[in-house]
Parts: sequence; structure tokens; C-alpha cells
Amino acid sequence: MKSKFLKIFTIILSFFFLTGFVPIFSLVGPSVTALTSGNVYKASAQFIVNQRIEKETGKNSLTLIKETLVERTEKKIKKNSFDDDLRILVETRIKITRQKLENQNLQKLVKKRLEITRSILNLDNFTR
Repeated sequence: MKSKFLKIFTIILSFFFLTGFVPIFSLVGPSVTALTSGNVYKASAQFIVNQRIEKETGKNSLTLIKETLVERTEKKIKKNSFDDDLRILVETRIKITRQKLENQNLQKLVKKRLEITRSILNLDNFTR
């Protein structure tokens, strides 16, 4: 008797796992909830919600949640990438602006030195 029961159970179990018969998992979740909590209403609500999600999206609830989390992670990565690009752009613009300011300050300094040198050598009188 046990041997016959074991054979039947093995065949049924292998049928579920080897043929890709996935809808069994939509029944396993609510049944485990009903057995562990004893709350049939909660289990039936879970089953109805899972069926509704699958009907609306064509995906089971686990796949839908996984894809949603992957999308959010990708958005964060893109946002961080955008932030890095923006930071690099701002840093390069700051460097360019500093260089321009240094060049302007250098030109002013050279001009001032030339004026001082001319005044010391009294070259203004010679050019006029």
C-alpha cells in the first residue's frame, strides 16, 4: 500500500515539476496560508488578488514585483549616472572658468607691471 502511494505521489510530483506546470504555485500559496493561519478568508483573498493581477498583467504577482524592483533599481542607476555626468560637466566648466579668470588676472597684472615699468623708466615721455 505504501509503495503504491509513494509511486503515485512521485509521478504526480514529477508531473508538476518536470512539465513546467506553474499554475500549481498560485494554489500552493493560498493553501499554505489557509493551513498555517487557519484564516480561509485571507487565503481566498490572496488567491483572488493573485488571479486578478495575472489577468490584468499576464504575469504572476512574484514576477510583477520582481520586474518592478528591477525597474526601480535601473532608474536609480540611471539617475546616479545622470548625477555623475552632471557633476563632471560642472567640474569641467568650473575649471574652464577658473582658467579664464586666471588669464584675465594675469593680463591685468602684466598691464600693471608694464605701466609701473614705463613710469619708472619714464618711457611715457619718449613715446609721446
